[in-house]
Amino acid sequence: MQKILVVDDAEINRELLREFLEVDYIVETAENGGQALAVLRAQHGEISALLLDLHMPHTDGFAVIEQMRKQGWMESIPVLIISSEHAVEAENKCFELGVSDFIHRPFVDSIVKNRVRNTIELFNCKNQLERKIEKQSETLRRQEQIIKIQAEQLSTAESFNRLMMEYRSVIMEVETRLKVLNAMFSEQYKRNPFESIKSRLKKPESIYKKLVRKDCPVTVENIKEHIADVAGLRVICSFPDDIYRLEKLLLKQDDIILLKKKDYIKNPKSNGYRSLHLILSVPVFLPDEKKYMKAEVQFRTIAMDFWGSLEHKLKYKKNINNTEEIERQLKACADSIEALDYQMQKIRDKIDQSEGECL
Repeated sequence: MQKILVVDDAEINRELLREFLEVDYIVETAENGGQALAVLRAQHGEISALLLDLHMPHTDGFAVIEQMRKQGWMESIPVLIISSEHAVEAENKCFELGVSDFIHRPFVDSIVKNRVRNTIELFNCKNQLERKIEKQSETLRRQEQIIKIQAEQLSTAESFNRLMMEYRSVIMEVETRLKVLNAMFSEQYKRNPFESIKSRLKKPESIYKKLVRKDCPVTVENIKEHIADVAGLRVICSFPDDIYRLEKLLLKQDDIILLKKKDYIKNPKSNGYRSLHLILSVPVFLPDEKKYMKAEVQFRTIAMDFWGSLEHKLKYKKNINNTEEIERQLKACADSIEALDYQMQKIRDKIDQSEGECL
């Protein structure tokens, strides 16, 4: 049987509660806070619930709660307050201190039993869930450590390092081609179709995790076969039509092969994300051979790139409050950015048209 501790300076209250509960529980009693703390020190691991009066001489219920919080007992023992008050302020204060429930005087047998039983069951469920989450978190920490070690081992392999050199080469190849297109466009139309290029090579740990998620053995061949974004480039354009103009010019080059296209500008994601993604197969010229390598190229406007950096923080940072509200605001911003991008594009077209008429 589970053990209950009843603490109240009125003997009649202690005995009534004992009578109600002793059929289902072992009931111990204390007539003041000092006695209650003595019992808790000796038996806190055995007590399933504490029924506590707040207003007692010498050491009152609040002092008992304070000591329980200091000792960490509140995490393992649910507290039900014995009270004849129904003041909202007092009850809120108790809940803020970690109290589980209230038992109001005058006592009703069935209500007392139900509140105690429900409180113990809910508290046990909460603790079991917390232990399960902690166990899962520990498992994830161990898995992360294993992945980190194995990724470090992968990064020292000669075949892996050669592959990474080839992916660095395809990044340089695509960058060069885009810069040539930018220079030629600038010469012909007196403006640049893109503002900047950002590139990145996927880290060994990210590569390892992605192959594990795909349930693929971690090999050089599987990296080439199953991961399309080891080499990544992001092209930041001023206007949406420049994105499609650059795409067309890039794909006109007869040795570049389009493997996959995802247009999140015309078909935005539900969160408002807008970008054009191309998976390309591009030739690189190595000392001993010509080889086609995959590269992911993303095109987005300046405003959407700024939006993307905020959305990335929301996605990957932990312990962020009001996530749903932030997501709602980001979606609204994405919609506003789309309207602004096209409005600015129209203004640019009018300026270009006016300059053409003047010439």
